[in-house]
Amino acid sequence: MNLYINNHSFHYELENLTRLFYPNEKINVIKDSESFEKPYIITNITDRLSVEVSVGDYTRRESAKLSSDTENERMLCELLYKILCELTSISQPWGMITGVRPAKLYRRLKEDEGEQNADYYFTNKLFVSDEKLKLLKLTEKTEKKIIDLSDEKSFSLYISIPFCPSRCRYCSFVQSSVERSKHLIEPYVDLLCDEIKKTAEIASSLGLTLETVYMGGGTPTTLTAEQMNLVLSTVLSSFDTTALREFTVEAGRPDTITREKLISIKENKVGRISINPQTLNDDVLKAIGRGHTAAQTLKAYELAREIGFDSINMDLIAGLPDETVDSFISTLNRICDLSPECITVHTLSMKRSSTLTQDGTAINRDDALRTSAMLKYAGEKLVSEDYLPYYLYRQTRMVGNLENTGWSKKGFESYYNIYVMDETHTILGCGAGAVTKLKKPNDTFLKRIFNFKYPYEYIGRYNEQLERKKEIYTFYEKVYK
Repeated sequence: MNLYINNHSFHYELENLTRLFYPNEKINVIKDSESFEKPYIITNITDRLSVEVSVGDYTRRESAKLSSDTENERMLCELLYKILCELTSISQPWGMITGVRPAKLYRRLKEDEGEQNADYYFTNKLFVSDEKLKLLKLTEKTEKKIIDLSDEKSFSLYISIPFCPSRCRYCSFVQSSVERSKHLIEPYVDLLCDEIKKTAEIASSLGLTLETVYMGGGTPTTLTAEQMNLVLSTVLSSFDTTALREFTVEAGRPDTITREKLISIKENKVGRISINPQTLNDDVLKAIGRGHTAAQTLKAYELAREIGFDSINMDLIAGLPDETVDSFISTLNRICDLSPECITVHTLSMKRSSTLTQDGTAINRDDALRTSAMLKYAGEKLVSEDYLPYYLYRQTRMVGNLENTGWSKKGFESYYNIYVMDETHTILGCGAGAVTKLKKPNDTFLKRIFNFKYPYEYIGRYNEQLERKKEIYTFYEKVYK
């Protein structure tokens, strides 16, 4: 699809909006052109706003009056959205929203203009469906209570363990399996512990208050029990954890979970873990390269309960290849029977560098309808089981343009997930691929400091990375001058 951007700079939103309707096609963005090649979308600003779409035998042009820059951008998107809805016979559940954090936008509108006006804007200006607006409002209500607990000195700590036993076919993150990068793990852990200590020194000198810790990846439980103990105990001995509200380890893959590792995690005051089946359909697990069985998931869950974990999250993915609506329902019902404190329902996102995408898997209308039915059932079932949505986010290239939602029993919401998704406060990141996000209090401004992405870079350029972290001091000096 050729997207022509003439006499304006609103290409980002228009490109993302086009991708909602053409998820498998390359979108060619062409600026200020006078010649047009089909299939095309022409967006133009002269004395009016105009959008013309021509695909096959279909051609339609719409226009509107000029307004402010912000409204001009929205109106161009609206004109395009309505034409593409007609052309494709698709009505997007989230309307024109292409952003990651719809709850954050809704909260801002509600605080500035009131709930009724926020509802009107989402329904009549962004064309969000009643079903998704209801989900969003429930989620935002829960989020707000936790967001209000944070203050200007609060921060969270993210620890990255960028290793997995194998690469799942839907994942774009892991570049090599543990078998190929095993020799890097020991030096990586040693440097990670050093970075944790130095990050704690920075936080202490600035008088920051640690609220949550999240160890993610990758798969943190690819570490041995001894390595896990070393990293976690370093956190406890380095940081002031007096005000710590939550300590999470993403155990992730059931085939990496052992009694010794769980005991090590528990003994280091971790209160919350994730055990992520994605599905309990063994055929689907095999098709996505997951490397474990449903039986291993159930065994890992039982072991975690036996050792004493009373806050467990389990991740599922709706829309996986070969997963039917019935098999998804079966998985969710079995997970609900286990009664974990949190269940996160993700929608499959077709990342460009994932094996699925590179192998030519495409998103089609049937996939969207199938996945939508899965999420509809999940919402009804989880509410009936006394789970409430507590955080929600969206990604590009999601099947059916749907969403990821975290559901929890009352009092078991993940603070970290809410803080990071809302961008509530500073996140200090340690490890390969971690991003430190410095949040200016009472402002939307964020400064990002990126760690090197791959373990070999992290190890080879570690001192250079530490130099970058000195920017934290500079940031807070300006904030509190």
